[in-house]
Amino acid sequence: MEDYKYLNIVEWAKDYIASNGLKPKDRFLTEKELCEIHGVSRQTVRQALMCLENENVISRVRGSGAFVSAGSAQPEQPSQVKNIGVISTYFTDYIFPQIVTGIESVLNDSGYSMQLAITHNKVSEEQQALQSMISSGVQGLIIEPSKSALPNPNMELYDELRRKNIPVVFFNAKYPWSSYPCVSIDDEAAGRLAADYAFGCGHRRVAGIFALDDIQGHKRYSGFTKSCIAHGLRNAEENVLWFATSDKNSVFTSGENNLLVLLSETTAVVCYNDNIAVKLLQFCKEHDISVPDEISVVGIDDSKYASICDVPLTTVAHPKRRLGEAVAEKLIDLICSPSADNNDIIFTPELKIRDSVKKL
Repeated sequence: MEDYKYLNIVEWAKDYIASNGLKPKDRFLTEKELCEIHGVSRQTVRQALMCLENENVISRVRGSGAFVSAGSAQPEQPSQVKNIGVISTYFTDYIFPQIVTGIESVLNDSGYSMQLAITHNKVSEEQQALQSMISSGVQGLIIEPSKSALPNPNMELYDELRRKNIPVVFFNAKYPWSSYPCVSIDDEAAGRLAADYAFGCGHRRVAGIFALDDIQGHKRYSGFTKSCIAHGLRNAEENVLWFATSDKNSVFTSGENNLLVLLSETTAVVCYNDNIAVKLLQFCKEHDISVPDEISVVGIDDSKYASICDVPLTTVAHPKRRLGEAVAEKLIDLICSPSADNNDIIFTPELKIRDSVKKL
């Protein structure tokens, strides 16, 4: 994912300047030095330097190199600040690079720079990111919540954002207590669509694997159970395995026996996302369980892995870049017009049919 590594270099460079006490007009590192430090191509370093120059962190002089600019030591006045904070649970893999690329493209086109932080789905890292963003004077925040189904200890920071009239837009999910708008896929509809397809292919014993600490997992489970009830399967909760996102591998390791029992009693499994679905495909391969002949598998998100795994995965598509663009547009609307509507934007899911589901 080298195309996206430049953003990590941007954040590293800001920390480097601060921690080394570099002052305006001090010489900054060369392209060659940055390539060696980060193990990336010169093109990636040049992207990072361009971004740093656009944010007035450095200035480049042809033939002389890069220098720390006055903007890195003396923040612009609030009226001149054009910086948006983006807090994502993950970045370098799965569907996240496409979402962030969509966000960045809209922000850049509108004259905003992007300050990115990654939480790894940990509320403690979300706290650090929020504190950093608030202190840096961002004009708005785009946030993917961490462990959105659990009580959040960062309420005071969100109250501070509200007091300072800093607009916030969530993406993929939002905390149940939040009144901020959210841009997401219709997760309940996604869970139902995935299960409906399995039932529509003749399966009558359909199981599910869902995340317990994310609102997305709850909503996808809700859609799954509604489909089960509609198709006469009244004991759906007995056919579900739950996992914490920080320990998702436990389903396939310490929970191996439970999973094998579940697979022996069902013919199709709806998975929380493609990450889990691909892990399930590998698990079946290791245990000589044929997909889709013995077990059919449906994922959600249509990640890059869905079409390239051993058995191309039937999955519910996530809008990815389009969602990123929509969330950035929503935030800009709120910045330009605080009275703009606060409604959520919900994308209707679509099914991508491939080879992982057998018709009975």
